[in-house]
Amino acid sequence: MILESLELYNPKTYICNSMNLRWYLPKKLILLIDITLTFLSLILAYLIRFDFIDFYDLFLVKEYDTLTIGVPVLLFIRFLSFIIAKTHKGIIRHFSNDDAHRIFFTITLGTILISFLSILKFNFMDGRVILPKSVIIIEYLGTLFLLLFSRLSIKQIFFNTNKRKGEKINILIYGSGKMGMITKTNLEKDDNSYYNIEGFIDDDIKKENLLVDRKKIIHPKNLKLYIEKLKISTVIIAIKDPSLENKQHLVDFCLENQIKVKTVPSVEDWYDGNFSAKEIKDINISDLLGRKPIELSNQKTKDEIENKTILVTGAAGSIGSEIVKQLAKLKPKKVILLDQAESPLYELNQDLMNLKANLEIIIGDVTRKERMKNIFLTHQPNLVYHAAAYKHVPLMELNPSESVRTNLVGTKIVSDLAVEFEIEKFVLISSDKAVNPTNVMGASKRLAEMYCESLNTEHKTKFIITRFGNVLGSNGSVIPLFKKQLNNGGPITVTHPEVTRFFMTIQEACQLVLEASSMGNGGEIYVFDMGKSIKIIDLAHKMIQLAGLKVNKDIEVKFTGLRPGEKMFEETLNKNETTSKTHHPKILIGKVTNSNFKETVKIVDEIEKSIQTQENDKIVRFMKKIIPEFISNNSEFSKLDN
Repeated sequence: MILESLELYNPKTYICNSMNLRWYLPKKLILLIDITLTFLSLILAYLIRFDFIDFYDLFLVKEYDTLTIGVPVLLFIRFLSFIIAKTHKGIIRHFSNDDAHRIFFTITLGTILISFLSILKFNFMDGRVILPKSVIIIEYLGTLFLLLFSRLSIKQIFFNTNKRKGEKINILIYGSGKMGMITKTNLEKDDNSYYNIEGFIDDDIKKENLLVDRKKIIHPKNLKLYIEKLKISTVIIAIKDPSLENKQHLVDFCLENQIKVKTVPSVEDWYDGNFSAKEIKDINISDLLGRKPIELSNQKTKDEIENKTILVTGAAGSIGSEIVKQLAKLKPKKVILLDQAESPLYELNQDLMNLKANLEIIIGDVTRKERMKNIFLTHQPNLVYHAAAYKHVPLMELNPSESVRTNLVGTKIVSDLAVEFEIEKFVLISSDKAVNPTNVMGASKRLAEMYCESLNTEHKTKFIITRFGNVLGSNGSVIPLFKKQLNNGGPITVTHPEVTRFFMTIQEACQLVLEASSMGNGGEIYVFDMGKSIKIIDLAHKMIQLAGLKVNKDIEVKFTGLRPGEKMFEETLNKNETTSKTHHPKILIGKVTNSNFKETVKIVDEIEKSIQTQENDKIVRFMKKIIPEFISNNSEFSKLDN
């Protein structure tokens, strides 16, 4: 105990701790300093009033009354006003405009009060003022200046002595509005920040060269000049709803010039209206999609989901798990999470434990009819979201029987049970690879679509299909692959320089699925207007640049050739399909020719028999028969197209 006490008061230890802890000036000390500065300002006011001459005669004889009465009264008023306004309780190193306003009003009101009392004494008492008018005015200006100057000086001293050691990163903030100013303030008061703010970027040409808090506003057209002049290495985007085009131009410019781009957290993620430097993140790859994220109103969806029992197959997958998360927020009666993958399902269950929803985890394979029937019989679901599927094109090209078994036969089993148990709606999560398929995976998904379409014409259950492109961050997506390759030092592999893909966020994809269930009347294929497709090579280049690296210098980009079954570009509709609009401008309904139920069932049965014998050529031949647009690409099954 004695040793601990000695250590506590050890000067060396105290100094080290003082360097590491956030120190604060005591409130009483700040109050004492303020009163002292007021007194010094008052003395200075007298000296200026009497031109610094005849000091003894004028100051100590002629003004003796004002000195003995006026000075104590003024100091008391100042002291009382400081106490009432609590100007001494602010943290000086965080001195802000609000603090400056408080000091201004406090000193101004104190000056008005002393002036009023002086007038009363002169007119109604002894004909003498408490303080000369000129002294009051000079003291007011002096005190105001000294109090503000002292705080700004202490703030700057603290900033200079406590700023992060090491080389600072020169940055520009994109956005000179409220969010940009908040970003600047938070970065400057963050002791661990290594950012040195050199100015702002703003698209408004009228603001060019204006100063905001002593920092110049730069228009993007002149950015090149200032990037070089100020040695900028990072741009931080701090604007709530930037123009998509302007933001895209800025990001492209930065990446081309090896400038890192970062973003501040969304306002919803701020704590007490603040964030720290460590919360500033690299720009999300979804920001490079070249379009605004699609947002849907979920009120109708909520009405559709509320108090319903819902079955989600493939619940442990990237799409299925996000569907479950969004469903859980819409107050369903129960959500059944079905998947054959034990470990991912367990991990999902752990992630969802904090959600206030009735969730039930079930291990099961959609291709086992007896298991699926038992689940339907036990839980009596109202809605089914069928996300269980194999989706890796090259792997499925090598294993056609398994692709068809899960994607087609599994869909057939679950959809037949949906009909048998008179499920309200069955939503099939399909793929844009089902359009004009060039691979077994895409063809199996198209067959699943056709089977559901044929059921829709014969039964009460409403069958709804959703199609979308690649999902950012999903299992097997190109983005995680590129990230892994980057972390390993490259190379980044791209199959072909001309390959293009549509991209959307996983949240968007699942919103589409839920929206489809609420607005669908059966037989529709819902697709997104996903904007322009993106070249994979461009995406690879941008990811390298986002990492602050140079293409083919730091990280090599290698072309590996098209994989078996891979398409050069993706489509959301085939040539025989048309679209109609919905209530949302970005959601379209694909109008397709309804499949003949009997013919479809016959072909599916033949395919199912072929699966039992593992006759891959026979399976694919049947698929090509019923899907004439199925033309294999870069595949061993191309021989069946002759």
